[in-house]
Amino acid sequence: MSNSTGPLYEITYVVATDSREEFGSWLREFQQRALQEPGIEDARGYETDQDDDGRFRIVFRYRATDDHTMDALLDGFFTDSDGELADLFDSGVTTESRVLREDVSRDVTALDNPNCLNCGIRLGGQYCGNCGQRSRNRLISIWQLLQEAFGDLLELDSRLWRTVLPLLIRPGQLTRDYLEGRRARYMPPFRTYLVLSVIFFVVAFFDPKDDLSIFFEPEPEPTAEEIAQIEEDAKRREVEGQENRGIALEKLQALEAEGKIDASVIDEFEDSENDFVIAFGNEDDDEGIFGDCENATLSDEEDVPEWVTKRFTDERVKQICERNKARGNDNLADAILDNIPVALIVLLPIMAMVLKVLYPLSRRYFVEHLLFFVHFHAFFFLILILQILFARLAGLLGPEDGVIDTIGTLILVATSFYIPVYLYKAMRHVYGQGHLITLPKYFMLSVAYLTGATLTMVGAFLVALLSA
Repeated sequence: MSNSTGPLYEITYVVATDSREEFGSWLREFQQRALQEPGIEDARGYETDQDDDGRFRIVFRYRATDDHTMDALLDGFFTDSDGELADLFDSGVTTESRVLREDVSRDVTALDNPNCLNCGIRLGGQYCGNCGQRSRNRLISIWQLLQEAFGDLLELDSRLWRTVLPLLIRPGQLTRDYLEGRRARYMPPFRTYLVLSVIFFVVAFFDPKDDLSIFFEPEPEPTAEEIAQIEEDAKRREVEGQENRGIALEKLQALEAEGKIDASVIDEFEDSENDFVIAFGNEDDDEGIFGDCENATLSDEEDVPEWVTKRFTDERVKQICERNKARGNDNLADAILDNIPVALIVLLPIMAMVLKVLYPLSRRYFVEHLLFFVHFHAFFFLILILQILFARLAGLLGPEDGVIDTIGTLILVATSFYIPVYLYKAMRHVYGQGHLITLPKYFMLSVAYLTGATLTMVGAFLVALLSA
């Protein structure tokens, strides 16, 4: 059974111990007056436990017939009662009040479910006035379950869509609004960052033909002629590379014979392929970079820092090589991609600290600078998502159309240039400084960002390499 309820005016009375008896008499008399007031349909209350100071808390809820009546009561009857209460009890009684506008029907009666199943507070409508939980106690449908899971994506008026537009076209607006207290209309910053990062990685790395290959017809196997052509092209490129290197070596030897260069130049050229790298086998090995683990070592060890050679002995390098060889190159690439989200999260506090150093007189907390880069990374993910979707759409519309390719390239270049412009305008909007002060800080921040991003990506690669 359902019944319609109007808006509720909830007053919490905090009563000192010495005023309790006198206040109780006043409250009973006030309740009778309230029930006789036009527009008030019901008045009921309950007492909660004492607080740490020994004061009693009594909660009363007055139900009005409609919103218009409630507004009139707030301007008249309840305002007068606040003044009367202050005159009678002074500081012995304090009040906290709020309006719960619930003008929809609920599915249970007070007898069926008098208290909230979550927090135990007396129900006064379809939703609990204390914790907000719905008063219904029944199984929900599959559709409602999906709406709760994907509500922000499916509802056009959700906070996600109200957040995306200013995030995209108004640099720094979300950060400034959040710091100034305008938060309810937008999705929380870290939730925005996580949602857009998840969407980006799904869009960027989910290939239906690969991940759902069972639903697609397999690609035809190459014919014997095509295989022969591929092998011939590979041999030709290899011969051309050897010939080019041989020609260069002959020219260097001729210059040495003429006395124009020193013999050390030729030695450096011959050793140019032996720079400091971690060499896992022979690059010509058919098994790839992890081919011959018996020969895995740190090449050119005299150029390697001592702290590296102490930690990466030949035996340890061989173990790393064998583990990664067993895992395979594709799985190593997947492991690196799995570490990128963590690397980007690690980058956030690093860049926030850089902003803290660049704006020492801004009187902003570290978390406020962190919030700036949370929104910037969310914007960055959003731009990448749009670029990838547009590129795929252009490929579907005209894979061989030069006009579409040109337009796609122009859009890609324009959006790529928009990213640094966005960062600069966001800095000006959030921190409120002029061009002369913001420009040098912008360049220092850009250098720090590129350095930090490079180091975190290298870290992601090393963690993937060493964690096999």
